[in-house]
Amino acid sequence: MILDRLSAADRYVACHPGFAAAFQFLRTTDFSTFSAGKHQVDGERMFVVINREPGRGHEGAKFESHQRYIDIQLTLGGTDEMAWRPLDLCSQPVGAFNDQKDVVFYQDAAETWLTVPPGTFAVFFPQDVHAPLGGTGDLFKAVMKVAVDWK
Repeated sequence: MILDRLSAADRYVACHPGFAAAFQFLRTTDFSTFSAGKHQVDGERMFVVINREPGRGHEGAKFESHQRYIDIQLTLGGTDEMAWRPLDLCSQPVGAFNDQKDVVFYQDAAETWLTVPPGTFAVFFPQDVHAPLGGTGDLFKAVMKVAVDWK
C-alpha cells in the first residue's frame, strides 16, 4: 500500500511498468468532464473508474481485494477515508472471488484508516485489502485500474 500526494507520484513509477502511464494520465486529465463509471485508457491493461457519490462512512465502506488489477485511487473532491488490512490477516471472505468483476469482499476489521484528501492517492496491490468510500459527504474520485500482468 502506498499513500502520497499526486505531485510525488514519480517516485513510485519503478514499482510497476504501467505506473508511469497511469500517473501521467492522472496528472494531465481534466476529470471534470468525465461521467461516473468506467472509461478505457489502454484497453484492458489500464482503465479509470470515476466515482461521484456520497461517502458511506466507516460502517458502510466495503472491505475488498483484487487479483488482476492494482488500484490507484486519487481523491479529486471531498476527503475520502479508506481502510486497509493485509490480505494474509484476513480470514472472513463474504462469498467466493468474483473473477468477472475481479473482487472479493471481506468482513474482517480494518487495521488502519487512511485520510485521503484531494490531490492525494492510495495504491492498493493484490495483497492489500481495502475499503474505499469511507469518508462522508460528496466524494469525487478517479480510480485507475492497472493490470498486474502488464503485457
